[in-house]
Amino acid sequence: MQNYDIKKSLELIKLFDTIIIHRHSSPDGDAIGSQIGMRKLLQANFPEKRIYAVGDHPGRYAFVDDAIMDDIGDETYQGALCILLDMGAAHLVSDDRYRLAQKTIRIDHHQHVENFADFELVDTSFESCAGLVAYLAQEWGLIVPSDAAKALFTGMVTDSGRFRYDSTNARTFRVASFLFEQGFDASDIYQNLYGDDLDMIQLRASFVLRIQLTEHGVAYIYTDKQLAESLGVSTFTISRGMVNTMAEIKGVNTWVNFTETDEGVLCELRSKNQNINQIAVKYGGGGHIKASGAMVKDRAEAMAMLSDLDQMQIGE
Repeated sequence: MQNYDIKKSLELIKLFDTIIIHRHSSPDGDAIGSQIGMRKLLQANFPEKRIYAVGDHPGRYAFVDDAIMDDIGDETYQGALCILLDMGAAHLVSDDRYRLAQKTIRIDHHQHVENFADFELVDTSFESCAGLVAYLAQEWGLIVPSDAAKALFTGMVTDSGRFRYDSTNARTFRVASFLFEQGFDASDIYQNLYGDDLDMIQLRASFVLRIQLTEHGVAYIYTDKQLAESLGVSTFTISRGMVNTMAEIKGVNTWVNFTETDEGVLCELRSKNQNINQIAVKYGGGGHIKASGAMVKDRAEAMAMLSDLDQMQIGE
């Protein structure tokens, strides 16, 4: 367990009548699961408080029950506490009005990039932010209603790769078991995660056909802006949604998905056995040791990143 004060974080939450929960933009299942889970958790235990959740659209994770973002004015932030979930850097926060709040708490599990909250509660040993929130709820002695447990479980499932990634450990299953004990049906979670329309299956197949390999065995896909726009799906679907089409290739330990956008080239980096986070950080990004992301300015810089990843393979 890393060095932070669990008791102090709860005391801070108890001090405020208005709490606004943020997470990172273009949310994944962990961002939405931890955010909605936290909102439901606080609403159940502190019904007298005003609890809000804000940010951009949940995207494909809109299936999470009540994953509807609140539309609030700037004045709501006056004298409020903001809880920032599942992001390692300030520029990733969806809705930067958190800076208007009186106090901020960050709860996260990513590799350290910077401190940007008044109270930092970061533990990289957790497989997911949702798992960390669920653990905190236990330590805080709070009631965990079934709808909160379901949202948190969704976050745990998605960020652990359905409990396959090596960040999964015995504690992961203890926390997941605790959430299951709160009584919810997980079948619709898995139906939404695994079920795909025919056009999405065909899209994934088209990405498989575009996989390339570097000299030393790094798999990559590069989607230029023209192609990305022609696909008619979100950037999230093209980038993070397709990166793991390369995950099961025998002999490939590291892979990266490049997607051109108006802002630059979005890079999703993954590895089975290497610290690719150091490469992401070099190019202004971050994340986890074996799953990170970055935004670079153009294709040339993306290819420089690919070359760095390729050089990492020498001697493996």
